[in-house]
Amino acid sequence: MTRRTRIFAGIVAVYLAVVGLLLYRVAADLDPRYRESAEESLVDTANLLATLLERRTYDGIIPTEELERTLRQLASRPVYARIFGIEKTAVDLHVYVTDRDGFVLFDSKGRDVGTYYGAWRDVHLTLQGAYGARTTLADPDDPASGVMYVGAAIRERAPGVRIEAGEDIVGMVAVGKPVAAFNPFIANARAKLVQFGAISVGAFALLLALATVWLVRPFGLARDVWRAFRREGSGSLRVLGRRLLQALRTAFTEVRDTLAGRSYVEQYVQTLAHELKSPLAAIRGAAELLREPMPEEARARFAGNIEDQVGRAQDLIDRMLELSSLERRGALERTESVPIAQLAAAVRDELAPLAERKKVTLRFELQPGLAASGDAFLLQRAVANLVRNAIDFAPEGSAIDLAAFETRDGVELRVRDRGPGLPDYARERVFEKFFSLPRPDTGRKGTGLGLAFVKEVAQLHGGTVKLANHAEGGAVATLALPRAAPAR
Repeated sequence: MTRRTRIFAGIVAVYLAVVGLLLYRVAADLDPRYRESAEESLVDTANLLATLLERRTYDGIIPTEELERTLRQLASRPVYARIFGIEKTAVDLHVYVTDRDGFVLFDSKGRDVGTYYGAWRDVHLTLQGAYGARTTLADPDDPASGVMYVGAAIRERAPGVRIEAGEDIVGMVAVGKPVAAFNPFIANARAKLVQFGAISVGAFALLLALATVWLVRPFGLARDVWRAFRREGSGSLRVLGRRLLQALRTAFTEVRDTLAGRSYVEQYVQTLAHELKSPLAAIRGAAELLREPMPEEARARFAGNIEDQVGRAQDLIDRMLELSSLERRGALERTESVPIAQLAAAVRDELAPLAERKKVTLRFELQPGLAASGDAFLLQRAVANLVRNAIDFAPEGSAIDLAAFETRDGVELRVRDRGPGLPDYARERVFEKFFSLPRPDTGRKGTGLGLAFVKEVAQLHGGTVKLANHAEGGAVATLALPRAAPAR
C-alpha cells in the first residue's frame, strides 16, 4: 500500500471508528432505555390493580379472591400479538399482595403466602408511601433470571373523605415482569440499529466520496462515466460494469492524490534526487580524473563511463516523466481491440537485438484469436518492460517464454525467465518506484521504474500484474487484462 493510499485510508478509518463508537454507545444504552419503558408500564399496571383492590377493602382487610380469579382466567386466556416482528402469546406477570406489615396475602404463583416481604425494597418503600421498585434474581445461580418489580400502595378510603398520600395504607400490591421478556425486543432493536448504521455509513461514505470527487474534478467523473457508456453501452454488462468501476477508481485516485498530494510530491522528489546522486557522483569523479594527464586508453574508459552514467540519468528521467504522465492520465482516452499475436510480434521485433546480445532465446506460445481491450501502445510498452526485465535476469544461453491464454475473466500473459528468481525480501516491493535488484551478470541495478510502469498500465486497463517465483526455477510475471468485446 502506497503512502498516499495509507493517508486516505487513515482518514476513512478515523471516520468509521467515530461512527462505530457512536453506534456502540447507542446500542449499549438500549437495555436501560427498554427497562425504563417497561418500568413505566409496570407502574400503570400496579396502580390499576391497587385501585381495583381498594374498591373492596374495608376495615383494613384486603380481599384478594376476585384478583385471584381474574389472574387465573388471564393465564388461560388466548393471547396473540405481533410487536415489531416479535410474537407474544402469553401474559408473563407475577403479582403479589401484602398487608400493612409486609406479610404476603396473595401470590399469583401460589407460593410464599404468609411469608414476610417487608424487607424487600419495593414492599418497604411502598408501605411508607414512597415509590418502591426492585430487580431481583429469581434463581441466584442464573444471571439471566432477573425480575423487575414495581409496587403500589393500597389505601382504605372512607366515603366522602379525602385521604392524603401516605395515610391509611393498609397494604400494597406488586407487579413483576422477567427482564428476559425484554431481550427479544432489545436484540431486535440492536440488529436494526446495526443495519441502519451500516446503511447510513455506506450512504454517507458514498455521498462523501461523490462530493469530494465533485470538488476535486467537477465534470471529470461524469465525463468518464459517459465515455464508458458510449463505448460499451450496447455491449456486455460485464464490460460496461468494468468500465464504470475503472472510472470510479480513477476518481478515487485523483481524490486520494489531492488529499495527500504534498507528501506524494515530496516523496517523489526525494527519491528521484537520491537515485540521481549515484550517476552524478560517477560523472563528477570521472570528470575530475580527466583533468589529469593519463594514457589515452584510460581517458577513453573514463569518457565512456561518463557517457554510460549520462545515459543512465537520462533513462531515469525519461522513465520518470513517462510514468508520471501515465499516472496523470487517470483514464484511457479510448480503447480498442488489441490482438495478442500482433502485440507479441511487436515486442519480439523490438527486443530481438537485446536478446541476441545476451544469447537468450525468446519463445512464444499464444492461444489463437486472443485480443485484449485497451491502448495498443501502452500494452506494448508494458509487455516489453516485462520481457526486458526477464532478459536482464536470464542466464546466457537460456530461454524466455511468453505465453498468452484466455481466462474466465479476460486474457493473461505470462513471461517466464530461468534466472535466480526473487529473494524473499523483494517479493512485496518489486512494483515500488525506484526499487530494483542487481542484475546477475553485471551487478548493476536498473531504474526501478519499469515494473512500476507496468503496474500503472495494468491498473489503467482494469487489470492486475504479479511477479512470483516459478516452481521449476526463475521468475514468472503475470499480466491480466480485460478481454476485448466481440465485434458488433
